[in-house]
Amino acid sequence: MEKWLKLAMEIQSLAQNGLEYVNNVYDKERYERLRDISAEMINMKTDISLDKVKDLFCSETGYQTPKLDTRAAIIKDNKILLVHENNGTWSLPGGWVDVLESVRSNTIKEVKEETGLDVIANRIIAIQDRNKHNKPIYGYGVCKIFVLCDVVGGKFEENIETTEIKYFSIDELPLLAEEKNNKEQIEMCIRAARDENWKVEFE
Repeated sequence: MEKWLKLAMEIQSLAQNGLEYVNNVYDKERYERLRDISAEMINMKTDISLDKVKDLFCSETGYQTPKLDTRAAIIKDNKILLVHENNGTWSLPGGWVDVLESVRSNTIKEVKEETGLDVIANRIIAIQDRNKHNKPIYGYGVCKIFVLCDVVGGKFEENIETTEIKYFSIDELPLLAEEKNNKEQIEMCIRAARDENWKVEFE
C-alpha cells in the first residue's frame, strides 16, 4: 500500500474515533476538518469523486474497525463455483457480514441469495487483509473470510445480483471481479478443499 494512502486512512481513523468521543464543539470541528482532508487526499490521487469518497470513506460513526466480508468456496470435481454478476464479471458468492449475522450464517445466507443453493459452511480457509491482495485499494480496512462449503440442496434462480452460476477449473477462469477475489485466492480455496489437514491462513 502506498504511503500516502496509509496516511489518509490513519487521518480518517483518528478523526472518526475523535468524533465518537469529543465533547468540545471546537474539537469536533477540527476532527471533521481532518476527515475532510483525508477524503480530499484520496480524491486527488484517484479518479473517485469527492462525494463518492466521502460516502464510502467518511460516512460511518463510532470507533472505526475493519468491515467483514465472507466468500464461499464451493468445490465440485476440482472446479470452483462462481457467480456471474450484472456487470459481467465473476466472483465467489459472498458479501458484507450483516448485522445479526455470524460468519457462518452470513456465508450461508449470501450463497442462498446469489445462487439459490443451500450449503453447509464447514471450515474457514483463510482470513485476509483485503488491501494486501485485491485491487483497487480501499480507503478503509476489510477482513475477507473464505469459507469452504458443501451444497446440500437448492437450485439457481436469477436474482438482482447474479445472472448465472458455473463451476470453473483454475485453468479456465473467466473475467474475475478482482476487487472481490483474484486467481490466487481461488487457487488457495481449491488447494484447501483438497487438503483435509489444511491450516487456516490468517494475517
